[in-house]
This record gives sequence, C-alpha cells and structure tokens, in this order.
Amino acid sequence: MSLSTLPYFLGCPSWSENAWREYLYPADAKTSEFLGLYSQVFNAVEGNTTFYARPAPATIERWAQIMPAHFRFTAKFPGDISHGGDLREQLAAAQTFVDLLKPLGARVAPYWLQLPATFGPARIAELVAFLDEIDVPVAVEVRNRAFFAKGEEERLLNRLLQGRGVERICLDPRALFSCTADDPGVLHAQSKKPRVPPRPTAFSQHPQVRFIGHPELAANEPFLMPWIDKVAAWIEEGRSPYVFLHTADNRLAAALAQRFHRGLMERLPGLPALPELDRTPEAEQLGLL
Repeated sequence: MSLSTLPYFLGCPSWSENAWREYLYPADAKTSEFLGLYSQVFNAVEGNTTFYARPAPATIERWAQIMPAHFRFTAKFPGDISHGGDLREQLAAAQTFVDLLKPLGARVAPYWLQLPATFGPARIAELVAFLDEIDVPVAVEVRNRAFFAKGEEERLLNRLLQGRGVERICLDPRALFSCTADDPGVLHAQSKKPRVPPRPTAFSQHPQVRFIGHPELAANEPFLMPWIDKVAAWIEEGRSPYVFLHTADNRLAAALAQRFHRGLMERLPGLPALPELDRTPEAEQLGLL
C-alpha cells in the first residue's frame, strides 16, 4: 500500500523517539534515520519542535530531501509568535517563519497556531486580522475556557473560523486524565496539557484531531472508539482528516497510532493496512504491534 493513497493523515507528535526502537524502528537504527523510517509507516507528523525553536535552514533542507511529497508536517508557529502579545504585531515574524519552511513546499499544511489560555474572546479581532493577512493554510487551537462554554463567545469563534475555512484543532485529553497513576511522566503530561472538553469540528476538508492517550494501550479503547467512528464518517463524507496520537511520554504513541488505524480498518472495509518496517526479535517479544 502506498501511503500517498491513504484517505486521511495519521501520525505522532514527533519522529525522534528513541524508545520506538523497542517496537517500531530497528534496534540498531541511528537517530539520523528516524525520519526516513517514520515516513515509511505514517504520512504526517506534528511539528511540535518548531513551537520551541526554529529549525536551521540546513535542517529544513535535509527534511525536504527525506519527506515524501505526500507527507504532511503541521508546523506550529513558534511560541514567541503565538504567545508573544498582539497577533497583529506578529505578522512579520510569522511570514519570516513561513519563508523559512518554504523548502518543504506543500508538505507544511496546515500551519498550527496554538494560542495560550490567556487568549480569550476580547482578543478575537487579533485572530481575525492574523488569519486574514497570513497567506498559508492555518488551523487554530484555543485553550481559553470561554471558548468551551457553548455560549455566544464560542459560537462567534466557530463562525469566524468556519467562514474562513480554518480548522479548530480538537484536543482530546480525556484518556490521559483518566489515568490515576503516580508515574512522573503521566503527572508531568497532566500538568502540561489543558483539561478541556473535545470539540470535534469540520470547517474544511481537513479536520484536525490531537488525542492524548493513556499510557496503557488497552485503556484507550473507550475513548478511541468514538474517534474511529467520527474519522470514518469524515472520510465517508469525502474529507481527509488529520489524526495525531500521543501518550504521556510518547513511548507508545506510534503503537497507539497503529492501533487506531487497525480499528479504522474494521470500520472501513477495504482500508489498507499501514506499511510495516522489519521487526527485531525484541519487538516481537514485546507484542506491541
């Protein structure tokens, strides 16, 4: 099966997880080989790293040589843009960032604008101006409680996004917060992720979903199954959704993404399996795939 024909985009928060040597990458894989290996299995990745630091031009050129043309990299605008004050004053920096990533071409689509919890309804005019001026596909993630209250402020946000064909990124952390373990990785993830209700929307051809999973794969089933139905319905409508799977420390994020796809195959007969890399004996023993 060619990933270029998959009817949706599936991936993880990054490709550079050393722990994936346990079940996804060959045990002797070099970190420099991770992107090439990852893009043989998945057709998209979250550009989380760009939120924290702009990649060097040479790094972007290397990515452009490795990423297949069908691959999608949802690059986040750096935090100094999305969290740096009035968005209207960040347009020049945002355009410079877009120019930096131009070697990746259409693979960067959409750009993600992750807004802080302090970005509330009073700042909507900034968002409107930013979206109307920036000339690239954008999806927006909000975290302010007012945008989850099902009131006029949330309806206004949804109307302005839908009217521009801009997706509202849906973050679903319920599986993560269902975990009561005192594992440091889980506690850290729970402290960093906003505890907001999921808001599945489809304002364009490409709905955007971020699922933050439970560290035990099987514990995700009751939270994952509704998403399998939702994503299947979007695909049946002719849309091409983006679905990104996380776990607390992301050690099993790739396994969770593969698990999601297998569930979607049951819901959509005829959907092909994801390609598989050669497995090591260690991976077979773990039984994660």
